[in-house]
Amino acid sequence: MNLLEKLDAAAAARKAMLPEGIGAFGVPIEEVYSATEARIGDRRVLLLGTNNYLGLSFSPKCIQAAHDALDAEGTGTTGSRMANGSYYGHRALEQEFADFYGYCAGIVFTTGYQANLGTISGLVGRGDTVLIDSDSHASIYDGCILSGAEIIRFKHNDIADMGKRLRRLGERTENTLIIVEGIYSMLGDQAPLTEIVNLKNRYNCTLLLDEAHSLGVLGETGQGLVEKTGLQKEVDFITGTFSKSLCSIGGFCVSNHPQLDQLRYISHPYIFTASPSPATIASARAALVLLREGKDLRKQLWLNSTQLYAHLKKTGYKLGPEPGPVIAAVLDSPKQALRIWQGLLENNIYVNLILPPAAPEGKSLIRCSVNAAHTTEQITYVGDTFAKLYQQQILNS
Repeated sequence: MNLLEKLDAAAAARKAMLPEGIGAFGVPIEEVYSATEARIGDRRVLLLGTNNYLGLSFSPKCIQAAHDALDAEGTGTTGSRMANGSYYGHRALEQEFADFYGYCAGIVFTTGYQANLGTISGLVGRGDTVLIDSDSHASIYDGCILSGAEIIRFKHNDIADMGKRLRRLGERTENTLIIVEGIYSMLGDQAPLTEIVNLKNRYNCTLLLDEAHSLGVLGETGQGLVEKTGLQKEVDFITGTFSKSLCSIGGFCVSNHPQLDQLRYISHPYIFTASPSPATIASARAALVLLREGKDLRKQLWLNSTQLYAHLKKTGYKLGPEPGPVIAAVLDSPKQALRIWQGLLENNIYVNLILPPAAPEGKSLIRCSVNAAHTTEQITYVGDTFAKLYQQQILNS
């Protein structure tokens, strides 16, 4: 096949998976009214697919900070961090992230995807090894591929399998980077970080923890799984994104290793990408303050999450192993998942449809992301609608 024929083949495979031709991906959201409601076509819908965990996307403080930055510094930097794209706000936010975690250094990237791409490819290279969870995000896989290091996967959250693969590496473990996530984005489960740290120390490896979905969600001040477990001093590098709890766009890496700063000179995604706009940096800085002080927001988020998780589990849906802001109903086939997704949209509820190969183990997912701004009534309506569709689409199929 030539290059264009390969694209045709990909389109044919997608059509085979979704024969009805329903446009379930890239649904345009015409208007956004709040952190929980928007308009899709002529429908006013509840948003449960946005990763807006603390509901800060309409925070007056974040909006005002963005406005002030636009007025003061314009719409964009028009340059990379290495050239002309490091403004005062970029450096200030890096220090604020480092202080937030109690680490000595931080780097801000243009996206969360690039935070992983740039950090991983800067830390390891040919002759090194990366040991990653099989459910790792695409940005982790791509960072590993870009690095040229050998990639070894262990079974999802399986400490025994992880230990077996470390033993096989022998002396190579000193040049091995372990990568895990605080909360995994598909099923919403958490990494067994205590056991992972024990293995990391036993085999003298380096550990990177991606807190993209756990930042703002776990821990007293919202640092993530590293704070929940009290293991801040044991994790070598933490990456994360602004596009979840911080409701902006961008990414970061923090570390207690002063060598982190050297990534600025060897990481291509950092060197050759235009830096985040002043408005996005300003809103992220304001959101980080709200996140750190957001104990009540986290409490409400977990009340909402446990309410919906319990409702779906009682109905009979197969879910991830533990409640959290990411709640995924596991369906056996794309067709079954598509029917549920379409039924939810017809009842004015927007969620994420996840199909193979993105969904684990060849299954399909209806993925909800709950946030602190959802009301009890909204969560109840979503749970009741899921229950109605279970009766209609699952039991009667």
